[in-house]
Amino acid sequence: MEERRAALAAWLRDAAGADSLEILAMDKLSGGAIQENWGLKVSVDGAVRDWVLRTDAPSGVSTSHGRVEEFALLKAAHEAGVTVPEPLFLNTGKTLLGKPFYVMERVFGRAEGHILTRDPALRGEGGDRLVERLGAEMARIHSIRPPRDDLDFLPLPDAPPALHRVATYRGYLDELPDPNPALEYALRWLERRAPATPELMLCHSDFRTGNCMVDGGELTGILDWEFASWSDPMEDIAWFCARCWRFGAWAREAGGIGDREAFYRGYEAQSGRAVDRGIIPYWEVMAAVRWAVIALQQGERHLSGGEESLELALTGLRAPEMELDALMDIARIQGEGRA
Repeated sequence: MEERRAALAAWLRDAAGADSLEILAMDKLSGGAIQENWGLKVSVDGAVRDWVLRTDAPSGVSTSHGRVEEFALLKAAHEAGVTVPEPLFLNTGKTLLGKPFYVMERVFGRAEGHILTRDPALRGEGGDRLVERLGAEMARIHSIRPPRDDLDFLPLPDAPPALHRVATYRGYLDELPDPNPALEYALRWLERRAPATPELMLCHSDFRTGNCMVDGGELTGILDWEFASWSDPMEDIAWFCARCWRFGAWAREAGGIGDREAFYRGYEAQSGRAVDRGIIPYWEVMAAVRWAVIALQQGERHLSGGEESLELALTGLRAPEMELDALMDIARIQGEGRA
């Protein structure tokens, strides 16, 4: 262990172009079922810095980006003015840790959804100022458009994004051992009403409460870019506002933090484009279906014996809740005459 730590310190020193670098502390951070995050306190030429080393966890998700790709996404977002931890160094090889990793500046605060939605001091007075800021951050992400040579690992969908998602989630369901008629119904409903997407934009694709670091009502960083994709910007907006990410704060429709219109206002002011309020409910149905499919996949990882985990087992039990959300949203949309 000490040899590996010394080798890491030497590599970091060279990567930073420093004369001296010492790792003062190295602690595994909480969270991260798909990735491992290590907090590093380092002395660089006598100056103390706080960094995070991010690498793969023992069990990952095949559809998530690797660390090399995530580093490129973080760099693109940072250059676009998105509030993200500054990406510093990338190691693409397997000589030091046995797997690729990158190092970024550490940002401080809390991200846990069940805490952020319940602590007024953390999310700020009323939460509306914070969600307006988050809307502006999302607009900056969406300012990144294809083609981009630095993001050429992101495939362009070969169909409208909505139909691409339907086909993807239907394929995931087909791989599961048990039938899921409620989700199959919802997917068919989504397929028949798939909207056109005028222009593809970079979507975070997991922009939600839980992936936003906040301290005293101020955003300190947008985290976890491993699912980013070229898609419809309304999908990103709906994912943040979907009921499943309000953590019980149902009335605060923007991530359980603040008012939906405040979130839209921040987005529209930064982007100069109107949020299509008529199509957001469609994408919220898609969000419920997506989360249900993820829950079923996580539960199956436990049930199949592939990875025994109480967390995975409990996640699997969330699927019926998401199915109900999808069906209730469909009924509401149809009752309002939107579809």
